[in-house]
Amino acid sequence: MERRITFQDDCIAALATPLGESALAVIRTSGPGCIEALAACTSSPSTILEAPGNTLVYGFIIDPQVQGLPGGAISEQVDQVMFGVYRAPRSYTGEDSVEIFCHGSVPGIDRILQVLFSQGFRQAGGGEFTLRAFMNGKMDLTRAEAVQEIVSARTQTAQAMALHRLGGSVENRINELKSDLVKVMAGISVQLDYPEDEIGDVPMDVPMVDRAISGLQALAATYQTGRLYQEGVVIALAGRTNAGKSSLFNLFLKEDRSIVSDIHGTTRDYIESVMAIGGIPVRLFDTAGLRNIDETIESEGIRRTGQVVSRADLVLYLVDGTLGLEPEDEEHLANLTSRPHIRIWNKADAGDCKPRPEGWVALSTFTTEGFDLLHREILSLLGPGGVTGVHSGDIIIDSPRQKRCLEDAVAALLHLKEGMLAAMPLDVLALDLQTALNSLGEITGEVTREDILDAMFSGFCVGK
Repeated sequence: MERRITFQDDCIAALATPLGESALAVIRTSGPGCIEALAACTSSPSTILEAPGNTLVYGFIIDPQVQGLPGGAISEQVDQVMFGVYRAPRSYTGEDSVEIFCHGSVPGIDRILQVLFSQGFRQAGGGEFTLRAFMNGKMDLTRAEAVQEIVSARTQTAQAMALHRLGGSVENRINELKSDLVKVMAGISVQLDYPEDEIGDVPMDVPMVDRAISGLQALAATYQTGRLYQEGVVIALAGRTNAGKSSLFNLFLKEDRSIVSDIHGTTRDYIESVMAIGGIPVRLFDTAGLRNIDETIESEGIRRTGQVVSRADLVLYLVDGTLGLEPEDEEHLANLTSRPHIRIWNKADAGDCKPRPEGWVALSTFTTEGFDLLHREILSLLGPGGVTGVHSGDIIIDSPRQKRCLEDAVAALLHLKEGMLAAMPLDVLALDLQTALNSLGEITGEVTREDILDAMFSGFCVGK
């Protein structure tokens, strides 16, 4: 596989905004000699060449290969633009860089890129700008991953968490924990390098290793919460016909998406929508009412309901409180005993509503009574231990790569602690400790391999 990290001495270009008709578009360029190469296809090369870093310059992109051909041919002027000039090392990539703010015309964008490619620029690969930023020391790998996490965030909370990581929260925490391990390594190294009669016996700092293990385990434990906010969950509304599923679906969305009717079997297929609960992305499904029926179309809808419920991360099972529990409800609830679910006693505002059984949430989709409590119940069930106490400023990881490295470091340190307590040879202890330090170095990018970089950055957007 061709590795992009070998292309550090050429100039790259890519559209950084979605391709489509818009008021503005941004084309990014970067690389040694980038400013000089771009100046050759502008209306005023000297203005670009003399521009200080971090400045905006007005001008035209021109096509050097077109010399005002007669007969209404294409003009040498391609577009009227603004150039953002950045000089190394004060740029996103750490290299000379120019960003072109042009009109959002698809033909215009395409022509600008073709002009750049004719001037020696190469189409940037996915994430190549951020890869170059990492390679040039502008950010560590945790911040680089946070860049893509910000782009792909589906809620404001997820975006805020990723922004916190971009600010260096994970990197700083890793470095704090690693500094203690470096001190332990220093103590082992001294004993390996000097005879015992020169320095005396240096005690092994087991408590310091214990603190590092606890800190790393706590950080690794945040992974499930991080993935929850990044990837989201599937919630299915289930229950017999006319239990109020469609009304609850509309209440969650704050709009009339699902048809509400007193007629049984109104919802004959599931309806899906995207929303957020407590900052967690949610795919919400309103499903067909569960009942025994021979009608072909509704039976198919009920079959599909079973499929949706089986795939859901959380099921909200509704019962019409004015009718109470029926044998069908008991049967369906029995199938949910091993699954995360919330039992909802709906129509609690009705005068003939029966007493709510213990363990059920009383709800009125008409008055919204109990809706806030339902929100809290949902958050308490999502993820290990619930997520009601999570804040955007907490240090939370959502990278499988980071989780794996943390677990590898913890395993090495546990083995190290066993060796310390068993008075194993110092060179064996040093090997375990170095393994842990290498795993932590892999998180931030101090220790890494080209295949890891390629795999990580290949999922980035082109232009990022």
